[in-house]
Formats: sequence, C-alpha cells, structure tokens
Amino acid sequence: MFEHIFSPIFIGKMKVKNRIGLPPMTVGYGTPDATLTERHRLYYETRARGGAGLIVSEAAAINGNRKYGMVPLGLYEDAQIASWSTLAKSIHHHDAKVGVQLMDPGPESIQMLTGITPVGPSAVAGRSLFRSLPRELTTGEVEAVVDDFAEAVRRARDAGLDCVQIHAAHGYAMVGSFLSPAFNKRTDRYGGSLQNRLQFLLEIITAVRDRVGPDFPIMLRMSGDERCTGGRTVQETQFISRILVQAGVDGLEISGGTIPTTFYAVVPPQGTELALNASYASAIKEVVDVPVICVGRINTPQIAEFVISTGKADMVSMGRALNADPELPNKAAAGRLQDIRPCVGCNEGCINAVMSGLPAGCIINTEAGKESDNLQMPAQQAKRVLVAGGGPAGLEAARMAAVRGHEVTLCESSGKLGGQVNLACVAPFKQELSQVVSYLSREVKKVGVKVELGREVTPALVEELQPEVVIVATGATPSRPAGIPGIDGDNVVTAWEVLAGTSEAAIASDVLIVGGGLVACELADFLADTDDNTGAATTRVTMIEMQPLMATQSVDEIRHLVMQRLVSKGVQMINGATVNEILDDGVIYTNGDGNKETIRGVEYIILAMGSSPHDKLSAALQNTTAEVHVIGDAKKVARILEATSAAAELASKI
Repeated sequence: MFEHIFSPIFIGKMKVKNRIGLPPMTVGYGTPDATLTERHRLYYETRARGGAGLIVSEAAAINGNRKYGMVPLGLYEDAQIASWSTLAKSIHHHDAKVGVQLMDPGPESIQMLTGITPVGPSAVAGRSLFRSLPRELTTGEVEAVVDDFAEAVRRARDAGLDCVQIHAAHGYAMVGSFLSPAFNKRTDRYGGSLQNRLQFLLEIITAVRDRVGPDFPIMLRMSGDERCTGGRTVQETQFISRILVQAGVDGLEISGGTIPTTFYAVVPPQGTELALNASYASAIKEVVDVPVICVGRINTPQIAEFVISTGKADMVSMGRALNADPELPNKAAAGRLQDIRPCVGCNEGCINAVMSGLPAGCIINTEAGKESDNLQMPAQQAKRVLVAGGGPAGLEAARMAAVRGHEVTLCESSGKLGGQVNLACVAPFKQELSQVVSYLSREVKKVGVKVELGREVTPALVEELQPEVVIVATGATPSRPAGIPGIDGDNVVTAWEVLAGTSEAAIASDVLIVGGGLVACELADFLADTDDNTGAATTRVTMIEMQPLMATQSVDEIRHLVMQRLVSKGVQMINGATVNEILDDGVIYTNGDGNKETIRGVEYIILAMGSSPHDKLSAALQNTTAEVHVIGDAKKVARILEATSAAAELASKI
C-alpha cells in the first residue's frame, strides 16, 4: 500500500531507511546556553522510535550574537557538541538518521533580546512584529558569516550527526534574504544579479566542503516560490538549484512563501491545499539529480505516498503530522490507519504556542513535548470516574483516565459527542477539525470508556453511580449581555444557533454580527455572498467589534486568510464600536470617535460576543463524597489546546 514511502533512499552517501522525515520545527524547549536539552532529545527520539527515517532538529544558531527565537539552540561553540552527540546516539538506536538545521537569523535577529543591531544583506527591514532596521554587512563581515557556517557544520559532523540542512528559505534570515531580490539590494559581488545573490550561499558550500570533505551530506531548505511581490519565482529557483547541486549540495527541501508576508504559505493551516508545495518540488526535481524533499501540508501517509509515487518529490517532510502522532510511520506500515492521530492544520500547539513564547504542544497529542512526564503511567489504584460532557476536554480526560486503568463513564447531555467542535467545523475550510471528534470518539470506546449520549449528569445520577471522581467538562454557553436594550428580541440569535442550522438567519439576505472574534469572522465568511453569481442568493454581512482589529486572538496564518476572504466578499467591518441598542431591523452604536450611528434594514442580529463557562454541577456536588474537578470551558473559556492539555494533566494525576 505504501511501497514508495517505505523504500530506502540515499542523500549523498547517507542511506535513509524510508522517505518520511521530521523537518525542522521550533519547539521552544531550549535553555539560555543554547544547548540541546533532555526534553529535546526525548521529543526527537520519540519520533525516531515511531518510524521516521530522518530527523532534522530545529534551527541552531551559528553565531552567539545572532540567536534565533526566545530559547534557541546553537552550534557556535565546541562546548555545545556534547549535547548533540547524545541526541545522535539516541536517534541511531532506532535505525534513523539525524541532522540539524543551521541558521543565522541575520536581519530577523530580535534586537530587544540581544541588544545587538540586526545585520543582513541590506538595510531593508522585514515585516515581523519585532522588526528593527538591519545594518548592511560589509564584504568582510559576509566572509566571516561564511566561516561561521563552515565551523557549525564541522561541529555537527564531530557530534556524530549524519547531515546538516542550511536554512535558505522564505526570503528569511541571513541566507534566505541574500537569495531574495525583495531584501538583497547590494551592489558588491553579493548582490544585484541573480548570480550575485547566489554568491554568498555558494561560498558557504565551498567553505563547508573544505572543512568536512565531500562525503558529509549537505541539504538546503529553499522556497520554490517566495509568493510575494518582488520575490523569487519558481523558474529562478530552478535555475539556482542546478548551480547549487553542482557546487556540492546533496538534497533540497522545497517549501514556499516568505516570512511573515505570506506566512500562511510557510506553515499552511487548515483549509489550504494539501501538499501545496508539491508543484514547486516537482519543478525543481525536473532540473536536478539529487533527492528533492517536499514539505507543507503532507499530513497523512496517503498524501505522502501520492506525492512520491507520482514523481513530484523523492521524500516528504511531515512535521506537524509527526508532532500529532510520532507513531504515524509505524502505524501506516502496519496498516493501522484509523489509529493515526490526525493533524488538522490548526497550528495552535505547534506554531502559535511557540510564537507566543510557550513550548510546543498539540491539541490532539497531549503528550507532545511532555514525553518525560509519562502521563499514561498506570494508576496506583483503579477508581470509578464519571465525566460530565463529551467535548474535547471531556473526551481527552476520559481517554487518559481509562488508559491509566480507571473505570470510566462519560455522559453527554446531547445526542452527539464533540461539543463546540461540531459548530467550529461548519465554517469554510474548517471541516478538518471534525477529525478531532471522530478520533477521540473512537479512542474512548477503544480503551473501554462507557459512553452514554442524551444523559445529563445530575446530583441524582452521581448518587446512583457512586463514582469516586467526577470530572465536570460541561463546556460553555454563548454570551448574551443583559444590559443591551432589545437583546432579547425575536430578531436576535446567537452564532451557535446559526452554525447549528437551527436559525433562519442562515438564509437571510442582510445580517449584522455583533462581535469580531474568530467565531464572528468565520461566521461572516460562512454567510457572506456577493451578487457576482446571479444564480445565487446574496447575503450582505455587517460586523461591529469593540476592538480596533478583528480576530486578533486567532492563529495569525488562519486570520490572514479569513480576513482576505471577508474583504473579497465585501463584508463591512466596523471596529472600535459599541452597540448601545438593538432595534427591530438594526442597531444603534457608538463609533470610535464617540458619535452615535444607526444601521437599519437588517433582518437578523447575530450575537458572537464570546462565551461563558457553563458549570452548575460542581457546586451542586459540594456535599458528595466524590472528588470533583472542573476542566475545559466549564472552568475557563479557552482554546482546544488548553482544554485537552489540562484534561490530560488532570487525568494523569487521578
């Protein structure tokens, strides 16, 4: 079934047992001295044990004055070699190969952390939140960076790593910005023409080969197309790829996009095309004779097999998929496809958390990054556990408790499991999220949880069942502030009702949404339609939000795409405004300047003003002998990541 992905491949003289790789992903487990930690080692070893053929660690800095991120790794001192040697031995124990991505963040160095002015090919600032104006490197300084790379590769080899990958992608960091016409404006031998922009990387390759010889594998990560105005195109990438291979590169990992301008293309979220860089990889594969690796939204073994079997690439990188399920390769090889934890492209735990300064995790793999915590350790004493609520928090708590040996009953008052996820996956491009429910639903039954639908947990039921532990995971209810006149009118409904298909507002021609969070924006995306198609009914959507921007709490790359669609659909977005009164056909609101305005002619007012914890049970159980815990939105409204993580942690301690 998967004959292509489980066939061996050579990258230079390095033989990899299969064609599934873990690409570099920043996980945020580092320390101030930039050495690789035990937490790192366990994270990577778990993926090697799970069957991945090649493990490439997150980016390591090549210069101590220019580190990448909050808690970076480094290979800029010989003292750091020992920790990498430990990693190499751990990975080799599982018959896998291991490398490190090397990066100089260059113009993306965070000055507020280092106190040092960033440097780059030119004094051209990027668009990141932490941007500062970089200083253009002198010709001599560029040559020093070349030596930094060569020394870092030498240390990687001395540590026993099998290969290195040089970060040259996304119009980003030092090498990527030298390659990109959007950022390289130099007039010396390192800029101007396409050939000159390539010179810096060619000198790095030459210096590395002089330092470690011809046999140590060198790979590059490159953007097939930078997907930004003034960026490098795929045809230019084809041209330079041939030159780089002739210079001594053994493999090319092809990504796409730039950071942060088209970050959604670098770490493409749910709703974007699967294997979206496959066409770029295929174009590069046409012109080089070294392995081409495709990365980006390859989240199942079936997609991986398709990419390789159709000749689009020689190997695949499955970063977020392996974060969700380290055992994906082993399960695929055994034909256990239903057992694979799905990556749904939410980017919550693996990307958004790290960008917020937190360690990486996963909404569906609550053990990601916590491999040393041994959350599934068998309980010292089996207990009767009753879980109230079948949303993600309740399902994960029930699953983990049952895995540990407890006797678990889960009661869900409605007729279906999933909670709010059932609503969230209705919006455009969110259907993948439903896999969270289907996977956890299968898992709780597999581990012996007794699931009862249409049954509400009450004090009487607790008295009847006599559980020793009650976990309250009853979720939330949509907020409906009582202080707004007219809010109880017949024309006022909630976003939940519309997404559930229980309100006629879903087919209205003119609606107004009060609220501007992600739920509100995705609802607007769901409802809005223009008159471009004369065969379809149009829906005009207006949004009113108190904050200056819409959907600011959402994952950046998802927000980017949603906002693009809202603009294209003509959704009217009013920010910095407060609704004072709801009328029969509109609202009166105060705008950002403090003036009152009125909107009329609206059929329905849809409230998307957040939600509030729904927990009437825990207080009613105060006098019970059972141990009572409240988790998920029932305790505090938050993301799925926080809900499932807290649920697993609680269940691991019962």
